[in-house]
Amino acid sequence: MTNLHEEDKSFYETTLNEAKHKIEIIDSKIEEELARVKETINSLQEQKKAVRQIYDGAAVILDVQNEFENEEEGEE
Repeated sequence: MTNLHEEDKSFYETTLNEAKHKIEIIDSKIEEELARVKETINSLQEQKKAVRQIYDGAAVILDVQNEFENEEEGEE
């Protein structure tokens, strides 16, 4: 480490602490955004599941090919 004057050392310590604080704020915002996105994805997956049940039932009643059965096999 280089020898710093007290004024320079104080400046860099302040800069270091401010940067650390900003990083912590950004990390917190990232976590909040990830939680929001996960919530949205879960909600969409539940909606898809409900609509898929309707589609599956209609395909059986109409005796038509279920287009999503092949997709399901590829996911497993």
